Amino acid sequence: MVDKEWVRRIAHLARLKLTPEEEEKMAGDLSQILEFVKQLDELDTEGVKPFTSPDPTPMREDEPGESLEREEALMNAPEREGGFFVVPRIVEVE
Repeated sequence: MVDKEWVRRIAHLARLKLTPEEEEKMAGDLSQILEFVKQLDELDTEGVKPFTSPDPTPMREDEPGESLEREEALMNAPEREGGFFVVPRIVEVE
């Protein structure tokens, strides 16, 4: 079974705040997922070709288009500074 400390570490890395009840549920859910993956490991896949899509998604040419004016692009920003979006820091520097 997945340990709650492991769930807390994953939640921290994903920047999620979980209640103790959510941690418990997540530990159970992750345990079930890992058990399922373990079952897949037991399958004999000798001679089975990897799945590939017969029709890959067509890509369009990357062509420049019209740009928004800076003020229009920033008009709904919750916070801005010096003509740029202000976003929360997500990388911790030690």
